[in-house]
Amino acid sequence: MKISLNRIVALAGVALLSGFHAPFVCGQTAEQMTPAAASANPGQQTGERGLNEPVYRVSKNQPVQPAAPVPHSLDPALAIAHQSLAIVQGSINDYTAKLVKRERIDETLGEHEYMFIKIRNRKMNNGQIAVPFSVYVAFLKPAAVKGREVVFVENQNQGKFMVHEGGMKRMLGTHTLEPTGWLAMQGQRYPVTEIGLENLVAKLIERGERDKRHGECNVQFLEGAKVSGRACTVIQVEHPDKVGPYDFHIAQVFLDNEYRIPVRYAAYTWPKAPGQQPEVLEEYTYQDIKFNVGLTDADFDANNPEYGFHKK
Repeated sequence: MKISLNRIVALAGVALLSGFHAPFVCGQTAEQMTPAAASANPGQQTGERGLNEPVYRVSKNQPVQPAAPVPHSLDPALAIAHQSLAIVQGSINDYTAKLVKRERIDETLGEHEYMFIKIRNRKMNNGQIAVPFSVYVAFLKPAAVKGREVVFVENQNQGKFMVHEGGMKRMLGTHTLEPTGWLAMQGQRYPVTEIGLENLVAKLIERGERDKRHGECNVQFLEGAKVSGRACTVIQVEHPDKVGPYDFHIAQVFLDNEYRIPVRYAAYTWPKAPGQQPEVLEEYTYQDIKFNVGLTDADFDANNPEYGFHKK
């Protein structure tokens, strides 16, 4: 039996119009199409017009644009934090500073601890660590920690750090500890591996992104603050209610106006009762920062004769 070319075209038109083309019409099946959409599709017939009309409509169909993301109150602060991280990672090789910290551990707020620190930032080359993250800490006061020294170098000593106490405790010798071990974490909120400006900024970004996923918060930019006489802008974040993953009521980030990086972070808990003031949860202040001073391996070597790791 011979079938003419016109007959083949007509049959093809019937097949297309009876369902195969449906997913291409605004992404709807025939059952999903509204009466208005159906009436706007006059090609429900055989023949060349029935074939051409759907093809024409598909070619004119424009892709649906995704909805623009809804702005969040943390977005400006996070943008600044990412800029700060780029500065630290791109422009700062090492630095010395005085770090003042105070932390609440198990509902007990500790004393201010003062320490002199040397930090060498990790540097990468072709995906490999060219310069390992390195830390030296000398505790200055109070008396309970004065004389303590800590040294840590990434990927050395099986990932452990070296520490010795000061004063009469020096006779206990030098110990090599796991950074997150029970003994090392006594009286500490974070391990020594998380010290430093780069870690501070990275943690702020991590918390900010987390908080964005759990609703709105109040964010303010406050001018006129100073840290060690240096002009700063305070970015204040407030979670009115203690819900979800929020671990602070109010946090304040002091951004140095010249350096464009945070030099102080303070967080406060929710008031225990109406009318009471928030209590300090943790605070860290970097003072007298000196950037790119040319620290070497010797600055992070427990055998450095200027250190007391092997003295009795």
